[in-house]
Amino acid sequence: MTTDTPKRLLQLLSLLQTPREWPGSELAGRLGVSDRTVRRDVERLRDLGYPVESTRGTFGGYRLVAGAAMPPLLLEDDEAVAIAVGLRSSAGHTVAGLAEASVRALAKLEQVLPSRLRRRVTSLGTATTPLTRWQGPQIDAEVLTVLAAGAAGGERLRFGYRAADGTETKRLVEPAGLVAAGRRWYFVAYDNDRDDWRMFRVDRITRPFATGVRPPRRELPAADAAEFVAARMGGDRPRYRARATLHAPYKELARRLGDAAVGLERLDEGRCAFVTEADALEWLGLRLASLGCEFEVHEPVELVEYLRDLAGRAARSVEGADAAREAE
Repeated sequence: MTTDTPKRLLQLLSLLQTPREWPGSELAGRLGVSDRTVRRDVERLRDLGYPVESTRGTFGGYRLVAGAAMPPLLLEDDEAVAIAVGLRSSAGHTVAGLAEASVRALAKLEQVLPSRLRRRVTSLGTATTPLTRWQGPQIDAEVLTVLAAGAAGGERLRFGYRAADGTETKRLVEPAGLVAAGRRWYFVAYDNDRDDWRMFRVDRITRPFATGVRPPRRELPAADAAEFVAARMGGDRPRYRARATLHAPYKELARRLGDAAVGLERLDEGRCAFVTEADALEWLGLRLASLGCEFEVHEPVELVEYLRDLAGRAARSVEGADAAREAE
């Protein structure tokens, strides 16, 4: 039985910081004390400023909720290192406004890290270089926070959603989790109105808010949210197959394409046929434009239209720059 009250309070606080509701009997078993002692310790935490909420009933228990001010956090060594490394790399991510906040948070965290952990964080940061050349659409950090809280707490959410064709709809969902997949973030949830599981692009979600309703957890038709997204991206998402003629020698193009050169075929000394696939027209256009040679796209029509529109916008921007220089 734990008789050191300060130590026991720290252990209780560490458990309550897990995003779930803890039955009093389970906390008592973890700490080796009685239910009455757990109730007294909860009151002590409240006196110290920790907002511990309690609910009655069969499924009742204790959980830590948001308060007026943020109390100190308890972190294990590996948790502290993981957070610090994540903050160091967040400047390269696609969450709007996160870079500046990450720098401030990292400065505070590194100030209190023990020297042994600070060395680990520094080593990882020095040895790691994020690839930020290709960015996905930016998302609002507040939107991401609301979605994450809903998934952690099993709380129904409402939000607006913009489909690929621009159609705006309202959604009522039961969250399963967030998935960062390459250049984009996805939100997996059970859509109550459509009576099915859905994968939402986070950059198309607007004004999410929690309803306060916590229904029983539904069983996701996959091992986890990441596996669900992977299955949808591999099967249900549309794929574009591009066929183009590239005006450059085969050897030069093969070097530039790397692994993607499997779709390259030599036509003559200065031309190659190229076939490639992607789930976004923007990615296909970028792949072709980055080769540094002339090319003609034969299919799909959507890619031809996308490149035509892109070329028009580029031409207009150059004309505007030229006009501005002439006016100086």
